[in-house]
Amino acid sequence: MQTILGAGGAIGRELAKALKEYTRNIRLVSRNPEKVNPTDDLVSADILNLDDVRNAVRDSTVVYVTVGLRYDTETWKKEWPVLIGNVLTACKEHNCKLVFFDNIYMYDKNHLNGMTEETPINSPSQKGKVRAQIAKRVMDEANNGKINTLIARSADFYGPKTKDTSMLSEMVINPFSKEKKANWIGLTKFKHSFTYTPDAGKATAMLGNTDDAYNQVWHLPTSANPLTGKEWIEAIAREMGTKPKYREVSKFILRIMGLFMPIMGEIVEMYYQYDRDYVFDSRKFEQRFDFTPTPYMEGIKNTVKAQ
Repeated sequence: MQTILGAGGAIGRELAKALKEYTRNIRLVSRNPEKVNPTDDLVSADILNLDDVRNAVRDSTVVYVTVGLRYDTETWKKEWPVLIGNVLTACKEHNCKLVFFDNIYMYDKNHLNGMTEETPINSPSQKGKVRAQIAKRVMDEANNGKINTLIARSADFYGPKTKDTSMLSEMVINPFSKEKKANWIGLTKFKHSFTYTPDAGKATAMLGNTDDAYNQVWHLPTSANPLTGKEWIEAIAREMGTKPKYREVSKFILRIMGLFMPIMGEIVEMYYQYDRDYVFDSRKFEQRFDFTPTPYMEGIKNTVKAQ
């Protein structure tokens, strides 16, 4: 049995599709799980409840954590430590391997142009500090020999059916679909990597089913030479048959928007990821698994088509 905790999101769905290559025994766990594959085993659980997590991972050989908590700093500070504590406890009790799907919030803001698995951990944001603490806790357990675990790390992501979960969809594709201007946080002159969700799902499944991949951090396959914000907007506009009209959203405007839309206020501390080049390097994974990431233009075409 291979189990996905937080199976309802964009990454969880792609991972469930990809795991079919490795097992017919796939368990999807969330508050209201829905089947991705006909034979999926569904378990409803609150991952903040230890007994629920124990029940969810029973008989599992590999457990994947693709959970997405509400995008709120205080929620993250309160709930992430509880969640990861529950998962680690349950996985150790049931002798499960653990694959933790992570982002890059913990990286030093001065090292975002060419991020690798060795990029310094020194986030200026509160959310990044939470992610750094959680990642350290996961790898400390591995280094102490208490559990086999790995971290699969993604850049910002995009892909089919990410309408409500991808910054690229929220800020560009969704407005264009309503004949409105696109929005871009920060300046459009900077490069910005995005990981294609089907690639992320396939790669996470590969890592989970490769014994010597454990007790390491891996960057998930992401196409090199990313587009600038302007190029992203123009490419998406061409695919959607619309004009590439857009506005650049400053930190000041984000703060004002945050008065009416709290999630925009939460993005303010992450603004540094959009006022400089944000380039994600996944050569470690690509070379180890002979994997070529989906080219950006192909990914854009597939993403627009599926919205």
